[in-house]
Amino acid sequence: MKTMKGYVSKIRVLKMSKTPLVRFSLDGVNCLIAAHSLNFLADADDGMQIVIAGEYNERKQFVVKKYMVIGKTKIMIDFEAMKNHLSS
Repeated sequence: MKTMKGYVSKIRVLKMSKTPLVRFSLDGVNCLIAAHSLNFLADADDGMQIVIAGEYNERKQFVVKKYMVIGKTKIMIDFEAMKNHLSS
């Protein structure tokens, strides 16, 4: 399994199903994630730094098996913003 670290951009949902297929770019590399894709959509946003692990497919797309956000996730940032808004 290969690992890569970089910044997320161009997040798109390609297929809505029980396990959605999500496409994104990581420093210019095309990536696909199906396993844990809903969690990925809640955790990652454009410009966030992540580490991914997976393999390339025959179309030279990186198929992500695992990921980790470096720093705060999108849902953590949104929760803190909501909490701050309610307390003010």
